[in-house]
Amino acid sequence: MSVQLLTAVSLVLAAAAALLVGVALLIRGSRQSRSRQVVDSAITARTNPVLEDALASVASPVRQGRVSAMFDTAAELGQKWEQGRLGAYLLEAEDRQLVDRCGFADPGRARALFIFARAVLAVAVPLAAWMLGTGGVGGTVVSLFVGFALGYMVPKWVLRNLAASRARKAAEELPLLIDLLRLLQGVGLSIDQSLHVIVTEFRTVLPVLAGELEIAVNQYARGLSREQSLQRLATSFGNEEIAAVARLIVQVDRHGGAVQEPLKQFSERVREQRRMELKERIGKLTVKMTGVMVITLLPALIIVTGGAGFLAVFRGLARMGG
Repeated sequence: MSVQLLTAVSLVLAAAAALLVGVALLIRGSRQSRSRQVVDSAITARTNPVLEDALASVASPVRQGRVSAMFDTAAELGQKWEQGRLGAYLLEAEDRQLVDRCGFADPGRARALFIFARAVLAVAVPLAAWMLGTGGVGGTVVSLFVGFALGYMVPKWVLRNLAASRARKAAEELPLLIDLLRLLQGVGLSIDQSLHVIVTEFRTVLPVLAGELEIAVNQYARGLSREQSLQRLATSFGNEEIAAVARLIVQVDRHGGAVQEPLKQFSERVREQRRMELKERIGKLTVKMTGVMVITLLPALIIVTGGAGFLAVFRGLARMGG
């Protein structure tokens, strides 16, 4: 057991040393970035005195600049770790898919920050558990293992929750997207024009799907086929209805033809499925509320309806005993 303890302590110390090196590099990078910003601002102010007052007014959000510089340095470290052998252990294929499904504006930066957060938490959490643990040798080993597992899995759990929330929002936006496509196709617009109108004019009501369609439109403009550009939309949410809409757009763009009637039928089917899901949710909520009513309302109901009878019984028993 002492050998296991020495091994665990050595691993923790090595991980702590790696963490300290990473934090030192992070602080150094943030200081260098801040110094570059100060020098650039001073040079700009001297070359253009009119901007001096503007720089003085912008000096208040210095803290935001420092935080941004720290995130930039963390992203740089994450990118360096991703290119090495460590990146294969910290970022698996499933994790890459989760990052893509979350819909970040810069997936590369998001992956780098994910790697940095996972590495730091995988070291910091077991180190904190080891410093706070007082359960002996076995408790120390267990706390180190549990701390490492939590630090390694927490970033993935966060990404999974974000991806699930985004998938739910996309499913809620799908009926409106189908209706808009049917309306725009009905007035004689082409697929390109319809997608462009949805991306530019309906972003506020379709924030998730409009963003994915914008990526598809940009990829199509760069030379990809319609099917390749819509592959991300069809697979990123894990929703069969969204994938069916993407396939329908590809077929219409490839073969043409009237699409209003298929879109109408598809919209009715999606709405009917949503009604069934709402009915199922209401049924589950009714069962849950039954338990809540039994726990909270039944005691009050017994007291109100049977309180007088219980008092009479207690008084009768008191008279018989006294």
